[in-house]
Parts: sequence; structure tokens; C-alpha cells
Amino acid sequence: MPDARYAIAAILVTAAVTWALRALPFAVLAPMRASTTVQYLSARMPAGVMVILVVYCLHDLPMTQARAVAPLAALAVTVALHLWRRSAVLSILGGTVAHVTLASTIFAH
Repeated sequence: MPDARYAIAAILVTAAVTWALRALPFAVLAPMRASTTVQYLSARMPAGVMVILVVYCLHDLPMTQARAVAPLAALAVTVALHLWRRSAVLSILGGTVAHVTLASTIFAH
């Protein structure tokens, strides 16, 4: 059984490290908010991330088979909903529902 002083010291060190690790991102990000590079990236990254995700999800999709229709139709629904309403939540949910519905009913193996 460890000594009480050792246990208290271990708890205090653990608490200090936990607090420091949680506070560190805020301390590091505060000076970066005024950076023009960070402002540029915050404006451009969402579209870039979405392009990367689309390419990753569709890169090995067999375009010559019927099972490619469900993901492509869901992509079309997602883009159409987003252009129509400009709502990320609506477009993501709509595309997900379209894909799940098509993949589990019409284009099920």
C-alpha cells in the first residue's frame, strides 16, 4: 500500500498535467487567431476537406457496375440539397438517407 503522501503527490501531479494539457490548446491558439494564414485556411479548408472526402469515398467505386448508382445518386442528392438550401446538416442527412435507402433496398446484393 503506498504512503499517503505519495498518493496525494501522484494525484496532484496527475491533476496538474491534466489541467495543463486541457489549457495548452487555448494558450497556443490565442495568438494564432490574428494570423492571416489561419484566417485564409479557415475560409478555404472546409471545401478542401469535402473534396478530399468525396475523392476518397469514390476512388475505388466500380463505375461499370450497378452498385455504383447508390453512392453517386446520394452524392447528387447531397449536392442538390446543399445548393438549394445551403444547409450542411440538411445536405448531409439527405445524402445519408438517400444512400442508405438505395443501398439497402433497390441496389442490395
